[in-house]
Amino acid sequence: MEIDKEILSYYNTGVEKDRLYTDIFQLEKERTEEIIQRYLPEHRIRILDVGGGTGHYSFWLKEQAHEVHLVDPVRFNIDEARKIAGERKNVPESIVLAEARELPFDNDSFDLILLMGPLYHLTKKEERQEALKESLRVLRKGGRILAVGISRYASLFDGFFRNLIKDPDFFQIVESDISTGQHRNFTSKLAYFTTAYFHFPDELRMEIRDAGFNAEKMIAIESFGWLIPDFVKKWAVKDYQPLLLESIRRVEHSEDLMSMSAHFMVVAMKP
Repeated sequence: MEIDKEILSYYNTGVEKDRLYTDIFQLEKERTEEIIQRYLPEHRIRILDVGGGTGHYSFWLKEQAHEVHLVDPVRFNIDEARKIAGERKNVPESIVLAEARELPFDNDSFDLILLMGPLYHLTKKEERQEALKESLRVLRKGGRILAVGISRYASLFDGFFRNLIKDPDFFQIVESDISTGQHRNFTSKLAYFTTAYFHFPDELRMEIRDAGFNAEKMIAIESFGWLIPDFVKKWAVKDYQPLLLESIRRVEHSEDLMSMSAHFMVVAMKP
């Protein structure tokens, strides 16, 4: 199965390689790891990282002695992950070029699946259902998926936070995002992201239920934290990080604030 050429072009620039270590994305990384950690038992389990990019979470999980398999549809990301693997001691058991709708694994073979990118880069509901049902197929009964969506209002908040909204092209993108959920970057500016679908929280939860999962909870990843002025400067202050993270934990399940988060995660179980 092929993915959108604009998405391939975007990730082939290498934009994802170091993203999680810079700017406000450090909060995304910290919070995502924290949430994943809640669903890791002390014993070794088999984990599939679908659409895992260059493998940050795969390598992190492998360092905790789990069996990890990384899948991504972008050749650049896979090549980069294999390059990193050549420099590490603890590496995923497999690093495979494959797409979320066609996973090269047996039925009922994983305990935990990370679906961190496919559900916003598959822009049609039927495509997202294919990906979710494929994850359901390879997940063991009682296993979980951690599935991430981007908020319908992410570009609206980001546009005003970074003052991108003054660009008429970006304003047009925001209008489309809000009215249809379909994010299309018709410019050459990487900062405007790439082809994607932006969810309402209840919409993502319902799609996951429609695919046959039991949706257990929804968690805001960054919540309000990604909109803090001078984030990088404040994040570097020793006493600031724990204060921010604890505050986010206190409101991470708030339905009133869920759409304010750039990303939110649905935790769901295979019946």
